[in-house]
This record gives sequence, C-alpha cells and structure tokens, in this order.
Amino acid sequence: MSLSTHVLDAMSGRPAAGVEVGLTDVSGATLTTATTNGDGRVGSLGDDLPAGFYRLRFDTGSYFARLDVPTFYPEVIIAFEITDPTSHYHVPVLLSPYAFSTYRGS
Repeated sequence: MSLSTHVLDAMSGRPAAGVEVGLTDVSGATLTTATTNGDGRVGSLGDDLPAGFYRLRFDTGSYFARLDVPTFYPEVIIAFEITDPTSHYHVPVLLSPYAFSTYRGS
C-alpha cells in the first residue's frame, strides 16, 4: 500500500508548496511527516500500511502565514480508512483561506 497527497491553493490557482503534512494512526501516534514539494505533492507518506484508520494533518496556518494571508483553518485534518492494503491511496486537498475540499484520488 502506498499513500500520497497533493495540495492545490485555490486562492492563487497554483500548487501549495511547503505545506507540512503529518500521518498519524488511530491512536494519534505520528507515523511520518513530510513537506509538499514545488508541485504541491508528497509522493510517499507511508509504505506497507496495514488496513485501518489514519489521519493526515496539513499545517495550513503556517502556509498562509508565509503568504501573509489570514486563514480560518490553521490546520486541515482528514480522517480516512485503508481497506485494501494492496492499493494506492491518494488524498488531494483543494485549499483556500476559508474553505477546503478533498476526495479519494487515484
């Protein structure tokens, strides 16, 4: 099983580079952290994760602070379930200072 993410900044219409992303398990233990690259992507956030519940935490407050833009959401937390540990899971985020959306990508 592999896990990736992609963060797009809807305010600028560009990738959100430099967003810190953390992966935790159901107990809240941090499994890994990474930072989005210049294309707003983290290509691998964990390999060989077993089936179960996980959370991705995006540090959106620091991202918007660097841009000197106020935000209502200092962090975005997405809880999801891995049901097939042989599949690839991709969790994209569309971000703006006062809204966000996500879906299971491919």
